[in-house]
Amino acid sequence: MTLEVNLKKAADYLARFAREGVPNQIGGKAEPAADGRTFETRAPVDGAVLAQVTRSGPADVDRAARAADAAFRDWAAWPGDKRRKLLHRIADAIEARAEEIALVEAMDTGQALRFMSKAALRGAENFRFFADLAPTARDGKTLRADGQINMTGRVPLGPVGIITPWNTPFMLSTWKIAPALAAGCTVVHKPAELSPLTARLLVEIAEGAGLPPGVWNLVNGTGEEAGRALTEHPLIRAVGFVGESATGSKIMAQGAPTLKRLHLELGGKNPVIVFADADLDRAADAALFMIYSLNGERCTSSSRLLVERSAYERFTARLAERAARIKVGHPLDPETVVGPLIDPGHATKVRSYLTRGKAEGAKLTGGSGEGCFVAPALFTGATNAMAIAQEEIFGPVLTAIPFDTEDEALSLANDVRYGLAAYIWTSDLTRALSLTDRIEAGMIWVNSENVRHLPTPFGGAKASGLGRDGGDWSFDFYMETRNVAFATGRHAIPKLGA
Repeated sequence: MTLEVNLKKAADYLARFAREGVPNQIGGKAEPAADGRTFETRAPVDGAVLAQVTRSGPADVDRAARAADAAFRDWAAWPGDKRRKLLHRIADAIEARAEEIALVEAMDTGQALRFMSKAALRGAENFRFFADLAPTARDGKTLRADGQINMTGRVPLGPVGIITPWNTPFMLSTWKIAPALAAGCTVVHKPAELSPLTARLLVEIAEGAGLPPGVWNLVNGTGEEAGRALTEHPLIRAVGFVGESATGSKIMAQGAPTLKRLHLELGGKNPVIVFADADLDRAADAALFMIYSLNGERCTSSSRLLVERSAYERFTARLAERAARIKVGHPLDPETVVGPLIDPGHATKVRSYLTRGKAEGAKLTGGSGEGCFVAPALFTGATNAMAIAQEEIFGPVLTAIPFDTEDEALSLANDVRYGLAAYIWTSDLTRALSLTDRIEAGMIWVNSENVRHLPTPFGGAKASGLGRDGGDWSFDFYMETRNVAFATGRHAIPKLGA
């Protein structure tokens, strides 16, 4: 497909949003805000208004929470196999609309179509994976004691809130919502206000596939209004959140009075550690991909490059040469790798780090651009004390730091407040095992970029979050584990007051 063809198709798909706006979905019905307020969502590529979006307040969130609560008992009672079949139908319907999802998401987020074209397929995969786990989600263990059999099991927690970010909203919505539905929970979903369009498509797809009204409710709005109302609502039993660490801290405080269960997937300043004995060609491929794909707007990006000093100069020179050839352009251009950042405010923030890094003494290569566009940037000659090495930039900016020893590499890797992911490149197995034992990160890949295996746990340490999801870990969050003890004989019972 050419850019012109993609633009025409995208315009056709986006026309409905310009015409209809983006309403909430509460109890199976499209609803405006109780007070009629809306806000604009704009295309990062040129600032054009895409739609008027419902701006929900506490009253709207309350209606959604009550709808989820009313639907919970019947939905939780569905047999697991029945839920499995429905979730597979949702996956089928996602795949049938893959082109629409990809084009709408690329225009709403600025992410290159070459990556968003896989968003629907990954979303469908998430639904299929958790669908197949639904029949066994309530299973537990039999634990024997003297004169007693204990049977554990899990039951759905209740209505849950899901708050998703703006960077890859469709995929991350499916990643959070599919296991909640498979577990038997009902959902109130608040997507990020900067990219709300595909959340509307997703709930429509689910209800079109047969999901009962009220099981999945959508409320649009800002984090300060709709998000806060959701995290404070007494009917919401848990909140799953993906976003920045500062917001995660606020959610913890907001959820504390109602003792909400929280899963927080937060920020990262992830190291990729490259030793001189590594396959440097593959390490270069991985380092470039993990920072410059998705515009660098991803929590698991390898934004700190730690390279053994003997390989540092030639390795960073190779990266600079290749980064300069990465195409920056319209997100619907099939050749584009880096599109516009999500909005002018975020682009200004990213550029501020380019200025700051140079002022701190690092050498900058790349980083040009106007409007929301920022070309791939590489800092060399940096130290780990610099802001560009300590703070999450969330853009196409890589900071390269040399090291001399394994212990120094470890110290640099751990010397940040975050601990989401880490990447190690070496041919020395003993070294790899030693480092993975000592790196402070929830996820570590050795001789690999971020290749997700859905049954494995996803989550971080330190300021990168709380809890894990993926595989059975998701059900631990969305379900309550309980134990039933059966006496197998007549044991002695103390006779108080006999």
